[in-house]
Amino acid sequence: MPSSLPNKRIRKSPAARRAEIVDAAAGVALTEGLECITLRRIAEELAVRPGLISHYFPAVEDLVAEAFGHAATAELDLLLPADPADPADRADGADATATRRLAAFLARTTGEAYDDISRLWLNARHLSRYRPALRARVAAQEAAWRDRLEGLIRDGVEQGEFRTGDPMVTAMQILVVLDGIGMLVNSDDTGDDPPAIRDMPLTTAERELGLPPGTLTAAAPN
Repeated sequence: MPSSLPNKRIRKSPAARRAEIVDAAAGVALTEGLECITLRRIAEELAVRPGLISHYFPAVEDLVAEAFGHAATAELDLLLPADPADPADRADGADATATRRLAAFLARTTGEAYDDISRLWLNARHLSRYRPALRARVAAQEAAWRDRLEGLIRDGVEQGEFRTGDPMVTAMQILVVLDGIGMLVNSDDTGDDPPAIRDMPLTTAERELGLPPGTLTAAAPN
């Protein structure tokens, strides 16, 4: 027997609705590009009216910036959790050494699963030349990634695993190499790159941190 009770729409809180919009926009950014984020496109994604999206984001440029920031932060939290002592946030084990954590980070950032976020970073940096809100968010994310990696390197130095006179500079060197490798993601022949090129983030990190060659490859998760 069909229910005689009327269907009631569940009204979401403003915070929940805003988070839903940003999450949907981040998904579009990763799969289609930041240029594809429009109020109408996100409304279609959520099956709502464009006016609802514009209520939370009157300027689509703010939504584009939020979408990039959301996607980049989510990826950073997966690769290098803010609290490495929390087992719930650790994909490489609660007792992982700094070397193992760095090896896992580099293995993930140079794998195919990272291609979408690599394309998003390229996309964001290009568009940020013309979009101030996005430019500010890109700068904030670059600082967040640098600070998180610098923190890991400092942990390794304190534990006697790494040797470097300036963890911040070393973190920036590693990230610059990762960015350079990421630029190859749009090439059709990335699979043909020489191993020496693909392994540059590992060899750079080992050299700058005083690690024997092959240390990070051996420490990476299977």
